[in-house]
Amino acid sequence: MTLYVLRHAIAEEPGPGQPDSARQLTPLGREKARRVLSHAHRVGTRPELVLTSPYARAAQTAAIAQEELRMAKPLVETDALVPFVDVFSLWDELREHLDGDLMIVGHNPQLSSLVSWLLGARGDSLWLKKSGLVALDVGSAGPRPRAMLSWLLTPGSVGR
Repeated sequence: MTLYVLRHAIAEEPGPGQPDSARQLTPLGREKARRVLSHAHRVGTRPELVLTSPYARAAQTAAIAQEELRMAKPLVETDALVPFVDVFSLWDELREHLDGDLMIVGHNPQLSSLVSWLLGARGDSLWLKKSGLVALDVGSAGPRPRAMLSWLLTPGSVGR
């Protein structure tokens, strides 16, 4: 099975009194996310389900993924993808959905830590850029999984 890990796109800076969870994507963020996800579609990315953080910037990025990847299933929000939930709790949630290819959309440092952990690397081995998308081949959905890196896309790697 393939696990696609997508970091949310560029979001606005927080306004006075605005909760972090309400920050919206910028037009540039939307454009970069579309570029990455359009390329991902061209190379055959077809997750069966998308799980997303309920934070606005992640949910908006997930909606772009749903559109660009031409997915019919509704997005599923989960609190396991809010910032700073530990990797082990997140993995427990993901295991319930890994019966097919899955995409998750969320935040750093959580997503970069998850990818590093699944690859058996140090926690600071990888830093996923905004709108960055990683494809991991997950061997098993057990409590101590291992994965192999299939590919990594960033806005800069897919051209303009």
